[in-house]
Amino acid sequence: MTAYTDHKKKKSLLQWVKSRKGQQSIIIIAFMFIPLLLLFTFTYFPFGEMIKFSFYKMSYSNTPKYIGLDNYKEVFNNKEIFASLKLCLYYMAGSIVQLVIALYLATMLSFKTKGGNIFKGFMFFPYLINGIAIGFIFKFFFTRGFVFDSVLQWCGFNLENLPYWLRTQGLNNVSLVGTSIWRYFGQNMILFIGAIMSVDSEMYEAAELDGANKFKQFIHIILPSISTIVTLNVILSITGSLSAFEPPYVITSGANGTATYFVLMNRIAHTNQKVGLASAMAVVLLMIIFVATILQKLFFKYAFRNTNAEDQVVSKKKTRLGVKKNKSKEAI
Repeated sequence: MTAYTDHKKKKSLLQWVKSRKGQQSIIIIAFMFIPLLLLFTFTYFPFGEMIKFSFYKMSYSNTPKYIGLDNYKEVFNNKEIFASLKLCLYYMAGSIVQLVIALYLATMLSFKTKGGNIFKGFMFFPYLINGIAIGFIFKFFFTRGFVFDSVLQWCGFNLENLPYWLRTQGLNNVSLVGTSIWRYFGQNMILFIGAIMSVDSEMYEAAELDGANKFKQFIHIILPSISTIVTLNVILSITGSLSAFEPPYVITSGANGTATYFVLMNRIAHTNQKVGLASAMAVVLLMIIFVATILQKLFFKYAFRNTNAEDQVVSKKKTRLGVKKNKSKEAI
């Protein structure tokens, strides 16, 4: 009797698997389970291991030794690590310049402009180039006597009076930040253009009825309407500035005071073989990015607090505009 029951259960299970409903359920479970398994295997598990490594003094060859919070203490006490964190201020300032340029150009190109599509393509093209390739391009661009110096000499400057763009302290970081701006502002511009073009054109007509000029339309219509994209771009830019790696690593190899936090972390992990300290640096950077993201969200929530009220005002103006159009049609 038991064998018969088991055979019946197996048969009914096999029928369920072959049925349409059973196959749909299996596909749904597979689509849920497989991505979660991959995410855990390649993201959460390595992240957990990195946190564990941060409490050990270890290298790639020696036996790990538990040292508690000593690695974290060294992160905050090491002057070189702290100096690399201060370099992020250069890239943060550059990200602000990058966003301002991108927003300005996006506002202009969102409306009918001669040659606008070609200009968008040229501005977006640097983002498509590999970061390592861009590093080599600008390494020769800023090298003494090469492209940039040659252009300045054509403009009347004497080569002997020009600084070393990649050796002079401070100036070399400005040069590297300029490289990042050149590469990424096209991406931000395209995102802004997409958001601005989604704004209802009737809002501009309603604003013009009240005598609002282009600047007031930008402040009271465009900026509040694209607040989500502005917040996203700022978060991505600030996060990218904290984790800048490719330009200083490829162009200067972190020499002459250009070693950012990521470049120094790479050197400590792979050259100095201090895996535990590098892991602690990664955890600290993650916490800094987490706090910076929360602060940015709170700031933009406060900055765009009047967005809903302005939307209500604009909708009322649109209603008035529709009423006036209907009256004009009736009069005709």
